[in-house]
Amino acid sequence: MAITVAELVAEPQLGLSLLAGSSGAGNRITWAHTSDLPRLWEWVTGGELMMTNGLSIPADADGQVALAEALVDSGASALAIGEKMHAPPLTAEFLAACERLPLPLINIPYPLPFIAIARSVAESSLLEESRRLRQTARVYDLLRTAGASEDHWQSLVLRLATELDSELFVVDRRCLHPWHPEGHPLPDFLVEEWSPQPGHVSVAGKNFQWHRIHGRHVLTMDIPTHANALLVVLPGNEPHPDAVVLLHAATVLGLQLARIVLSLEGRHRLAGEFLLQALDGRLGTGEIERRLTAFEVPPQEFVVASIAADDGDRLANVHVELWRHGIQAASLRRNDRLHVVVAADVADGLLVHCAGFGTTIGVSSGATVAGLQQALQESLWALGSARANRLGVARYAEGPSWLGLTGFEEGTALVQRLLGPVFAYEQRQDGDLTVTLKTYLDSQRSWQKTASALFTHRQTIIYRIRKIGELTGLDMGETSTLAQLWLALQIHEAMHG
Repeated sequence: MAITVAELVAEPQLGLSLLAGSSGAGNRITWAHTSDLPRLWEWVTGGELMMTNGLSIPADADGQVALAEALVDSGASALAIGEKMHAPPLTAEFLAACERLPLPLINIPYPLPFIAIARSVAESSLLEESRRLRQTARVYDLLRTAGASEDHWQSLVLRLATELDSELFVVDRRCLHPWHPEGHPLPDFLVEEWSPQPGHVSVAGKNFQWHRIHGRHVLTMDIPTHANALLVVLPGNEPHPDAVVLLHAATVLGLQLARIVLSLEGRHRLAGEFLLQALDGRLGTGEIERRLTAFEVPPQEFVVASIAADDGDRLANVHVELWRHGIQAASLRRNDRLHVVVAADVADGLLVHCAGFGTTIGVSSGATVAGLQQALQESLWALGSARANRLGVARYAEGPSWLGLTGFEEGTALVQRLLGPVFAYEQRQDGDLTVTLKTYLDSQRSWQKTASALFTHRQTIIYRIRKIGELTGLDMGETSTLAQLWLALQIHEAMHG
């Protein structure tokens, strides 16, 4: 076992003396650390004897009391101050606080080098190091015996918690929701402490630092391999779990999360292949129903949600976020949009939460297997409406109107009437009329800007615009004509990307 404060002070060759906090003399010292930085407690991971030459000690009574309280809250076992160095006079209030907390306060006689104390602590910790190695081996053995399936996650967490004699929670630091759908939620007192306002989470303090919240010690630390995955540790009793073992425990959890996500990626790939075939009309209704059921999406009461983002990389992990929040889904990434099939009763707010900041969502009306392709058209139309009206999410036929049209049927008819001849010509001639028209309108009808953007001659642009006029029968010099064509292009891009 690690040396206690009383045992360290009793070593005659050191000559240490206890100035205050005698009721904490049984505290075990895991390590001895020297620091003279102002916020001494920020370098505590739990169980340390913090040694200072006095530069870390405030001169005023309030500052000294605050230092003592912060050290205890962060899990320090004791504070040792070098004699005849740089420490200001220790106030009566400080000594009283050390007695009350308790925080053992040790005097280091001049000129005893701090390294002598550190060596005594290290030598007494050899047996503790052996115990740490055995416990670390047991921690990694838990990973070996855990299955790769996501179903084994909570079992691994509970077995680690038993090994560490602590409650363990793995949550998303952004919202404090459990990272795994089977994970246990944080205790209410932590949620209240870290989420003073709905939708705003502020996990206090630095990572890998003990805090005292509502009378309990709490440690927060990142899970490696997964951004925003946070391990929260509530020890069952004193002493705290070993800091090194905790780091290994976080690594084990990170490795298990990586195994789970890898298995999810295989499922995601299969779902994308299925939806691509279904939306292209290559599967019958019976097969679609069977496949949706396999992905745990109700085939008679689902919606399609189409998601777009300013940064396409944001869409890469939406399927994982949906799974993490218990939403069964099948999704397909196509044309910089993510199309997700989910149960019809999934709330808009939950979709927005899973999609994340900077995304826009269009949701179809409720659909059955026979209406899957129409549901996609509806979700794309709703997405166009949401983007045009600067909404985070819009539902088909429920949100504000878009471009003065009521639905995708009217929009499709308008596109076909105005641009149908152009599309037909391009299929026959493999032309670039649509791209030229869009660039021409985006360039404020400048021939030269359009030619530069498309790396072609100005006369070629003039010819193509005139060709569009011939095919559509419209006067390309009329502002009303260009307005109609712009409207048709907006609809076409929204519906097809």
